[in-house]
Amino acid sequence: MRWAAGSRRRKAAGHEGRRPVALWASTSTSTQGGIASYVRTLEDTPLWSQWSITHVCTHRDGNFARKVAVFAAGAAEFAWRILVHRPALVHLHTASYGSFARKSILVWLAAAMRVPVVLHVHGAGFSEFYSGHGILIRAYIRATLVRADRVVALGDSWARRLQRIAPASRIIVIPNAVRVRRTSEDPVSDRTVRVLFLGRVREYKGVFALLDAWRIVQAAQGRRVRLTIAGDGELGAARSRAQDLGLDDAVDFPGWVNPDEVEELLEHSRILVLPSRYEGQPFAVIEAMAHGLCVVASEVGGVPELIADGCGILIPPDDVEALAAALNLVLADRELRKRTGAAAYARARACYDADVVWRRIDAMYRDLVR
Repeated sequence: MRWAAGSRRRKAAGHEGRRPVALWASTSTSTQGGIASYVRTLEDTPLWSQWSITHVCTHRDGNFARKVAVFAAGAAEFAWRILVHRPALVHLHTASYGSFARKSILVWLAAAMRVPVVLHVHGAGFSEFYSGHGILIRAYIRATLVRADRVVALGDSWARRLQRIAPASRIIVIPNAVRVRRTSEDPVSDRTVRVLFLGRVREYKGVFALLDAWRIVQAAQGRRVRLTIAGDGELGAARSRAQDLGLDDAVDFPGWVNPDEVEELLEHSRILVLPSRYEGQPFAVIEAMAHGLCVVASEVGGVPELIADGCGILIPPDDVEALAAALNLVLADRELRKRTGAAAYARARACYDADVVWRRIDAMYRDLVR
């Protein structure tokens, strides 16, 4: 397997003798989702100043016309900065579908200007995105992955899937990054055990299965437990399901929450639950690990790499009974919660702390431009 094997280095002219410059392109840091969270986290590390990183916004939430306008303006700025400032490299953050379509244009633009390209794949459903297209689009996706000088995968399983799509691509594994709390002690002292869901309120995220499971949990645990479902999406439908299940007083729906509010929710929770049908390397899980929470999550995507081996509880997706059983287990066993949370915290600090991850990116950059 050729992960990052065989460099194709093309030094950008004009950056010798001064601090190297890196040009990033991604969605706006004010949008919701993992890519924006990742960029915000890395902005606050020494990587940003050491590589004089400039960030270009190529996407914002909104209607189709606004998205087209934002990308057109972002692509123009991207090209101008390459022509005028001659960065040492460009680092493009992509998901799937429309995000990949936009970033692929920038890959070929930068390559035509002989600037090394890092293509950072964040999309959870990239394999499905690839296989769902015809032969010509699949060939274009493969060619784009191969054209990039490095393709960043978030985990080993992602790297294997990307390598199967484009065997000649140069893949390196660098995980998501969060700021890790300095303690893994039990974060709250009140008697209510608070369970937290963070993410889009959608069917594929398992929210409605979670509500069905919570009715079982509520019957077993009583009023000493409380569930918070934080995120935007199908809130009306979720509230209606909770009401139909008699859970009006047992579940909170604060809607979308900003980063400071996320931090507060994590501080006051003991368990994070994420029963998704598919995931990549979810920020919600890593943030919970970084706070020493016990995690209960579906065995999908990159989740097993995060919480296997005693760092969490894995469950099959779309299995209400298994989800309820796992929640009842950790709700009833305080020592299990603490032990699992401590193991998750130790892994987060060793592997996903921003202070660890930025150094891995720095090493990749230095290898690429030397």
